[in-house]
Amino acid sequence: MKLKRKNFEKTLRGLHVELVKLQEWVKHKGLKIVILFEGRDAAGKGGAIKCLTERVSPRVFRLVALPAPTERERSQMYVQRYIAHLPAAGEIVIFDRSWYNRALVERVMGFCTQEQARYFLRMCPEVEDAFIRSGIILIKYWFEVGQQEQTRRFKSRVNDGRKIWKLSPMDLESHRRWYDYSRARDEMFAATDTKTAPWYIVDADDKRRARLNCISHLLSVIRYKELPRQKVKLPKRQKPNGYKEPRRHPRHVPSLTQAGLRQ
Repeated sequence: MKLKRKNFEKTLRGLHVELVKLQEWVKHKGLKIVILFEGRDAAGKGGAIKCLTERVSPRVFRLVALPAPTERERSQMYVQRYIAHLPAAGEIVIFDRSWYNRALVERVMGFCTQEQARYFLRMCPEVEDAFIRSGIILIKYWFEVGQQEQTRRFKSRVNDGRKIWKLSPMDLESHRRWYDYSRARDEMFAATDTKTAPWYIVDADDKRRARLNCISHLLSVIRYKELPRQKVKLPKRQKPNGYKEPRRHPRHVPSLTQAGLRQ
């Protein structure tokens, strides 16, 4: 049974309060945190990231969603363009897809050779270990969605003008190549699910539960405390001292009803 919206929003409100506490702790302690969001297409990674970040500062929770590499970037060492986005002290960097593109999309779609993919899987644990030794807290999430639910979500995108932009030729191909992605995922887990940088699997057939479970888990794996804060008292406004509000500006944006749209 899917989670009702009322229960979802109530629980999410409490988690958002805790995320603000985490944010202040990260700034106070100068922590460096990297959170990876990986998973099948239409698994709900974007919605989970939106829930995670909607009540915190983008200057602390920084989102990285890189486009396809440029010609120059293709000539660089593979992880080079990702390293440039790693956090400084007091930052949490969220990767909406990450260097694991090589083990998944690039491998399945033939954008890299099988040898390049295997080399990546061999070297990735050592690179991530270097990140962790430099003081980075690395957390890796995989969002898993079932075949029927993925198909339902793709069909909803086809028929909804608000979502059609989410449906790319790559998404359609990923739907067709379900088992190629499954094999690539399994090999990725086998090579990179390490003691120092484990994968955490989020069951994502129920989007609301997935979002709450992911945020709750994140809060459980990072040790933080609520910092003492002085009670805020709103100051009184100054006196107008003769100031008068001007007339309504002629170029006010009209309301929907004034524009002739239905209420």
